[in-house]
Amino acid sequence: MSSAALTQIRIQPMTAAGFAPFGDLLDTAGEPDKIINQGLCGRYHDRAQMDFGVGRAGLSLFQAEPRTLPLRLEMMERHPEGSQAFIPMSEHGFLVIVAPDADGMPGRPLAFETAPGQAINFHRGTWHGVLTPLHAPGLFAVVDRIGAGDNLQEHWFDTAFEVVRA
Repeated sequence: MSSAALTQIRIQPMTAAGFAPFGDLLDTAGEPDKIINQGLCGRYHDRAQMDFGVGRAGLSLFQAEPRTLPLRLEMMERHPEGSQAFIPMSEHGFLVIVAPDADGMPGRPLAFETAPGQAINFHRGTWHGVLTPLHAPGLFAVVDRIGAGDNLQEHWFDTAFEVVRA
């Protein structure tokens, strides 16, 4: 199938308000909540709604291959037992694809591109695309649920989407 036949999803800039239905935008916008470390460090306190069922929070490192645009979106996933935070370990933004739930399947996807210095936390059960850096290195710290049981649901689309810059 040619890319011209695919339904396009245009990437929009990441904003806290636009992303709020799906998760938390983690950044240092505004004034810090408190100043610590002898006045040399601003603390932006408790910025993510970490939510885990049975299990515990774990910190892992992911090394993802950078992707190119346009991106063919064929699958989305969600984690019903826990939230999932992606924290880039470089000064590059990355692509974030989310979708509202539509009766147990992803609805129409939305695509955001983070700015350098932004991270995200997907709320528990949010449909999202896979980790998608657009630049090397694709190194991320990931905070998510560690525990027994299945915490992954995948949905493969009958017809893929094409994610493009606006």
